[in-house]
Amino acid sequence: MMEHIATTPFGGGRMSARQFQRQREMAGRQEKLRAGEGGNDTGRADKWQLMRALTEARAAYGIGDRTISVLEALISFTTTRELDGSAPIIVFPSNRELSVRTRGMAPATIRRHLAALVEAGMIFRRDSANGKRFCRRDDNGVMEDAFGFDLAPLALRATEILEAAEAARAEDRAIRALRGEVTLHQRDIAKIIACALEEGRAGDWLDFTARLATATAGLGRRTAPDLLARRRDELITLLAEVENTYLSSLSEQEMSGNDLQDEHHIQNSNTDSSFEISGWEAKPGEAAISKGKAPEQKMAVSLDRLMRICPQIADYTKDGIRSWGDFLAAADLARSMLGISPDAWRKAKAAMGEQAAAVVIAVLLERGEAVRSPGGYLRNLTEKAGRAAFSVYPMLQALERSQAGKG
Repeated sequence: MMEHIATTPFGGGRMSARQFQRQREMAGRQEKLRAGEGGNDTGRADKWQLMRALTEARAAYGIGDRTISVLEALISFTTTRELDGSAPIIVFPSNRELSVRTRGMAPATIRRHLAALVEAGMIFRRDSANGKRFCRRDDNGVMEDAFGFDLAPLALRATEILEAAEAARAEDRAIRALRGEVTLHQRDIAKIIACALEEGRAGDWLDFTARLATATAGLGRRTAPDLLARRRDELITLLAEVENTYLSSLSEQEMSGNDLQDEHHIQNSNTDSSFEISGWEAKPGEAAISKGKAPEQKMAVSLDRLMRICPQIADYTKDGIRSWGDFLAAADLARSMLGISPDAWRKAKAAMGEQAAAVVIAVLLERGEAVRSPGGYLRNLTEKAGRAAFSVYPMLQALERSQAGKG
């Protein structure tokens, strides 16, 4: 190939100072690469990996997807997978062939995107005297010179483009995480408000609803990260207020986890106290849950013994378990951590009693990964309890025996 190729544009195209400077810089880098003075910079890149990276980082270079499509079409005219920017990489497709490889893009549109690629510094124009794109070959078929578009600038910017793509991916991950936070906070606030309204709790729930609507208004896939962050912070503040208001509306009885209407209500909070676990006993208004007859089985279990068998439940309290109320509250928290839905939990407590359901949760914690679906397992036990075919005590005995065997 000839040593010097014309760099000024044909016809009415203007040569800008920035384009001239870029060409001078590229020529200097190419001389160093050919002299082996590039260091870690090889000036080489896999063309399709480079295209993928540029697609991810296109916003940083101010180019759109259709401009990328035109560049991809130009690259398809190269014969090797690797682009070597140490020398000019000239492609000289006809307008017709470019249109075919850009899926029928109009010539005027192609020219506009070519100009955008030149402006972004991804390609240089190497125009012939008459503006035609072609190459000259010698008698042996070796290319002597060529006129068209030079892809060397793209290859020489490979490291920069790959780094920009990584930065774009990191920003995208951060934005997705931010959107996830906003969605979760929005969902939590909405559900707490709905629960409070359904239960008739004291609090300015309509005002909270209006603030939630304001905090989430106008959010979409194209929302700027800084606006998302501000809305996220607003939702965190609102969630704290909503949670505090809801908790403030609870009575001491509700906060302790006890149920005065439950026949198995625990009167004594001493750790030495025990409660009776029966297979199933119908409570007033629960006739529809089961038509079975409660088995003649009643066994007493002290809290101390239960904690020896199921110690992991204590991890779900702040100050440890000192009473049955602490135990019930810990089970309610552990239930959510196990992925058991509020509906499944409510039905379990209704079918087997609140204390027995809490013991089941404690046993599930001890069994760990041995139970793949805690929710499904609890629903199965709930169904058995509804048929008077379930007692929690054998579960405790089996767990206690297995622990003794390991010891």
